[in-house]
Amino acid sequence: MSSTSRRRTSHTPHHRTATLALAGVAALIAAAVQAGAASAAPAAAHRAGRIDPAHAALRLTPSQRAELLRHADAGRAATARSLGLGGKEKLVVRDVVKDADGTLHTRYERTYAGLPVLGGDLVVDTTGSGATRRVVRASNAVLDVARLTPAVPRADAGKQAVRRAEALGSTKSAEVSVRKVIWAATGRPVLAYESVVGGLQDDGTPNELHVVTDALTGKKLFEYQGVRTGIGNTQYSGQVTLTTTQSGSTYTLTDGARGGHKTYNLNHGTSGTGTLFSQSSDTWGNGTTSNAATAGADAHYGAQETWDFYKNTFGRSGIKNNGVGAYSRVHYGNSYVNAFWDDSCFCMTYGDGSGNADPLTALDVAGHEMSHGVTSNTAGLDYSGESGGLNEATSDIFGTGVEFYANNASDPGDYLIGEKIDINGDGTPLRYMDKPSKDGGSADSWYSGVGNLDVHYSSGVANHFFYLLSEGSGAKVINGVSYDSPTADGLPVTGIGRDKALQIWYRALTTKFTSTTNYAGARTGTLAAAGELYGTSSAEYKAVQDAWAAVKVGSRSGGGGGGTSYENSTPLSIPDNGPAVTSNITVSGRSGNAPSNLQVSVDITHTWRGDLVIDLVGPSGTAYRLKNFSSSDSADNVNETYTVNASSEPANGTWKLRVQDQATYDTGTLNDWKVTFP
Repeated sequence: MSSTSRRRTSHTPHHRTATLALAGVAALIAAAVQAGAASAAPAAAHRAGRIDPAHAALRLTPSQRAELLRHADAGRAATARSLGLGGKEKLVVRDVVKDADGTLHTRYERTYAGLPVLGGDLVVDTTGSGATRRVVRASNAVLDVARLTPAVPRADAGKQAVRRAEALGSTKSAEVSVRKVIWAATGRPVLAYESVVGGLQDDGTPNELHVVTDALTGKKLFEYQGVRTGIGNTQYSGQVTLTTTQSGSTYTLTDGARGGHKTYNLNHGTSGTGTLFSQSSDTWGNGTTSNAATAGADAHYGAQETWDFYKNTFGRSGIKNNGVGAYSRVHYGNSYVNAFWDDSCFCMTYGDGSGNADPLTALDVAGHEMSHGVTSNTAGLDYSGESGGLNEATSDIFGTGVEFYANNASDPGDYLIGEKIDINGDGTPLRYMDKPSKDGGSADSWYSGVGNLDVHYSSGVANHFFYLLSEGSGAKVINGVSYDSPTADGLPVTGIGRDKALQIWYRALTTKFTSTTNYAGARTGTLAAAGELYGTSSAEYKAVQDAWAAVKVGSRSGGGGGGTSYENSTPLSIPDNGPAVTSNITVSGRSGNAPSNLQVSVDITHTWRGDLVIDLVGPSGTAYRLKNFSSSDSADNVNETYTVNASSEPANGTWKLRVQDQATYDTGTLNDWKVTFP
């Protein structure tokens, strides 16, 4: 098929992707175009591994972290030049993680002509000597915006955002802030407005709706809620030990051991901090709603356990990893049946439930909601589409981690989300990690439209992955709860334990994910994390592959139900509407011809995948078409396993995967491919 070009409509606002991601632990400099040739031998037996101490993140003191941030800031201009950024582009340092071997993972935002670039964030990995090893970008698009003067008035963009907020249930569009930005998360980068509308949703949740509008056409490009609503729980954590502060004869709910975290009583207000809990006794609440301090004690305990979970599990000191505590507010509003984290106030807020009878201050609520703050201050996963599902799943994953970590007899750890809230009135949880579809709306596995679901439902894919990675498939009983987790391909998954699964997810979140990471990107990110922590030949690495395959993201570690796999995981850039690129795998030591059911597994990150034509080329030079061009296939990425009748080909020799982009506007990366002989 000849090369074509066309005018492209923007992608759906619910589907954003990372166009460059990691494959395994292969070093990658973003600007490089690699030939992709490699010889592969059958994979060695997978062994359970321990975390490689060289790749363990150091527990930095606030002053050490501040010094690394200052150093990165001082060198950001040189870093921008080394990455080949244009003269109008500048980097803004956001975060840094340091490994024991000296590797630095520095997270940057970008500006263009002084304007913030939405979808311009990236993570740069450098060795102890300062050499660049890898770059992960939220978008691979080249920033070259010809027109920086809007054609649409700023006021029109604001009005559009207000109308959209009202349609979503905002009862008070109190404030509108509008700023010029560069939108680079999907398609070709353009000048845009980002409008933020304040107010309240119809359930009383504070609303900060962000609407991105094309400044030249007025078309809405994207939207997301700046405040995340979460889950609640109507049952408490029993008698616990709290860290408080005494001044004279007065005690306050101030935790000096955890960054000065404070817990306030809003007394049914909806603004400000309220009143710091203060009394003459250091015994807080009576276990019922007749005492306002009961909710304060639960919230204080939840924040305490969440802080300790992150510190003792990952070496993270607080939500921002800077040793500073957030604060909690209880008794929000009147009969407010929800709880939420708000990054703008750096605080956690709890309602009192229906009839103000059941404050939503349970342990897993704190773990879930405060983890939104961790995500906001690391990967910044956009709260929409597949990245929004990953955002919600991250809070479910770490909220579950907090519950198990606390080891509280009144609320044992489980893989049920909001199991004690009973919002449905039938005693069922909000979400199930072992089989998400049991809630009636969540997705068990990935499919092309999963990003169009509400983020609490699209999160099911990652929640299911995490459960399988932790515990494996099939029936089992954990802490008295029965689970029976299926797999999409009908093949079993062997779990590696929750502790290792948490380490892999946290490292991927903090050093691999960006704002636009989707499920394909999450797979490559978690594989990279598993490879760094445990090795690419480990049982942990294999389990990550198998758990993702079990939810229809990528292929199994053996390419299917068995056989011998040969793999090339060297990333290969796919140019926009350019010549075909080829990645090679050399097979040796086999006899006879290839089978009639040769399995070819392909992992490609690419927006508008219909542009791609993919062929397998056998040792004889014969090409076998795997995927045709399609002008109507606007979905992202290719994560497929194809079956090829290659019985006329000799098994030994060089097998090639040939990929060509045959239309303009989108680029991508061949992350990994393999051939499997059953």
